[in-house]
Amino acid sequence: MTTTTRRMTLEEYLDYDDGTDTRYELVNGELAEVPSESDLTMILLFVIGQFVNPKLLRRGTEIVVNGYRTTTRIPDLMVLTEDLAAALSGSKRSIVMPDMPPPALVVEIVSPGTANEARDYRYKRSEYAARSIAEYWIVDPQQARITVLTLVAGLYEEAVFKGNDRLISATLPTLDLTPAQVLQAGDSE
Repeated sequence: MTTTTRRMTLEEYLDYDDGTDTRYELVNGELAEVPSESDLTMILLFVIGQFVNPKLLRRGTEIVVNGYRTTTRIPDLMVLTEDLAAALSGSKRSIVMPDMPPPALVVEIVSPGTANEARDYRYKRSEYAARSIAEYWIVDPQQARITVLTLVAGLYEEAVFKGNDRLISATLPTLDLTPAQVLQAGDSE
């Protein structure tokens, strides 16, 4: 006998509430628990907030991405465009729907474990590229590096920064930050 699992639609996910404070993403129509937020999220929020209008910086905002089945992601940080900020204003829920413009930048902090690495380095990379997100950062405390992916002709070009390398960001051209500064600040927590 074959058992099938019923997959959720986006509408069912948007209405879902299990009565807990557990955060979920919808991955191919199935709920997936999101790892707890890293201390680095708050550090990056503060640092990036010095280089962008604070109204454009988000934590906890969801985004619907393309996939085989409905998938939503909750990046650790997101920098909105002015158009996206306008599209989200007045929304009941902070979620970037498929008909909205993409954010300018998403940041993911890699949690320990092979599955988490695969999700951030492989799956989200293709999902965010398909969603036309101009820049995607992968902050990896285990590897002591920050990977900056810049969208060029529909695919991401990768630049890896370690130690005292100055991060280069098309979205944040005046940024003056190194991976060492970010990761050392996270270690002091």
